[in-house]
Amino acid sequence: MQFKKYTKQRSGSIQGLRSFKDTLPIKVKKIINKKGSIFPEILNNWKYIVGEELFNICYPNKFKSSNKVRGSTLEIMVNRGSEVNVEYSKKQILNKLNSFFGYVAVEKIKIITFEKNEKINLERYKSASKRDFTKKLNDVKNLNIKNALKELIKFYKK
Repeated sequence: MQFKKYTKQRSGSIQGLRSFKDTLPIKVKKIINKKGSIFPEILNNWKYIVGEELFNICYPNKFKSSNKVRGSTLEIMVNRGSEVNVEYSKKQILNKLNSFFGYVAVEKIKIITFEKNEKINLERYKSASKRDFTKKLNDVKNLNIKNALKELIKFYKK
């Protein structure tokens, strides 16, 4: 196999078939690696993970992925007065989340309370990943890659 020296993606590549991740632009790779798929999966399966009782009193707010300093943390918004129920089932939620993903995806759960009269706005989370990715896709100049990534986002959300 011959090595190409004039590619923009990497310093040297092998001629022939390449994996899909190697053909993506560097900016798109960074977005996909940074955002990941954990938070959208948690949102889509929250009712299944925590059960009907906890589903009515809490919802996931943010997911902070792990780095060298801290572990991965999931922030949960809880109705005021129901914090004790969620606090006692914290370990159970962690076990269910990690067994759902098949590895230790979440290490800690942080509980944040809110008033019951505050409206829970889950609509902003429905297409959180889709919205974030489509904003960043405007930087991609190649129309074929842009259209392919838009199709990928559609299937990713399903």
